Amino acid sequence: MTAAPEPGESWPDIVPGPLGTPSPELARRRESGPLAPAAMPSGDRVPVAVGYEDVRALLASPASSRNLRLPGLPRLVSGIGIDDDPDALINQDPPEHTRYRRIMHGTFTPRRVEPWRPRIARIAHDLLDGLGGDFDLVQGYALQLPGQVICELLGVPVEHHERFIQWTDMFLTTSAATEQARYQGYTEFMAYAAELIARHRAAPGEDLVDLLIQARDEDDRLSEGELVNTVFSLITAGHETTASMIARGVLRLFLHREQWDELVEDPALAATAIEEILRFDGPPASAFMRRITQDIDIPGGSLRAGTVVMPDINAANHDPRAFADPGRFDIHRFTGHPPNPHVAFGYGPHRCLAASLARVELTEAIRALVTRHPGLRPAVALEEVTWTDGLVHRPVALPVTADPAP
Repeated sequence: MTAAPEPGESWPDIVPGPLGTPSPELARRRESGPLAPAAMPSGDRVPVAVGYEDVRALLASPASSRNLRLPGLPRLVSGIGIDDDPDALINQDPPEHTRYRRIMHGTFTPRRVEPWRPRIARIAHDLLDGLGGDFDLVQGYALQLPGQVICELLGVPVEHHERFIQWTDMFLTTSAATEQARYQGYTEFMAYAAELIARHRAAPGEDLVDLLIQARDEDDRLSEGELVNTVFSLITAGHETTASMIARGVLRLFLHREQWDELVEDPALAATAIEEILRFDGPPASAFMRRITQDIDIPGGSLRAGTVVMPDINAANHDPRAFADPGRFDIHRFTGHPPNPHVAFGYGPHRCLAASLARVELTEAIRALVTRHPGLRPAVALEEVTWTDGLVHRPVALPVTADPAP
């Protein structure tokens, strides 16, 4: 067992390892400090749950609240942030959250999402058609694909994609943005979402926004604020997080070239490969903090009412008690009789509503790359790749060449 710090000694913060690998600090925390505190981007220090069973227990517990709007509570980021809007689905508790999810239940089922697959695959191939032999995988492909997909599904002009990048960067990748800039970006984003919904109400069609407007449970529908926040969440979470997973997943496959070559030989493996990418590299940001509303015991220890805690789902996905040899990247891990399910999409009531859509996007993104560019390789040493340092941790750029390997 790794030695615990001496009394009064502070725990080091959880910082990513080289090439986006898990923090070396996680092993010590699992053994000696499964609920030890760490600093959030705001500077506030809160307990961080790093064990698989602890994270699942927190995400499923009815005593684990997403209402962090009480005065004096620790914050994820300084200034206005995602935690502040009471209409956002991610910030609601039962019974409001239960109602919201019930209305939305049928919108993102695998059966509803599957017909979108050919459209998503076409966008991936069209992007690759325009990139040539040498390109930046992040800016030219990883960021473009989910942005164009969400534009098409929501029925908005693709030229608005750059606005989405700016807004999501402010909320997810640039945690150092000033409070004034963050508030301005938030109000502009919300105004855009409200205008989009108004246009679809005036001229209904068959886009995703129309499905959201029509979503109902008997006579109960989403309020205007809930609709606006749903569109906001789809653009932020469905854009930057998916883009980050594409970039990190390709980099991981480059580091395990034999597994890239397996995908080239059998692109149908992409569906199970992305499950390992999600486990090993995802999500780019951890779960949102929770406020404990009554004293609870979880496997890693006790938490008193009023405590704000961060469930670290990346740490959970690398817990050796849940996944044998978790530091080994293996695209066959989830084939046949898989181990414990990963928690990249969360767990419990707040599990990602659009997980099926994300899976289709990631699968088609990887499948298109190995099909169209089987010899794709990095154009720089991967150790030289720089990474973002905000809420989302992904390569800033990943230059690649599609020329056949010598």
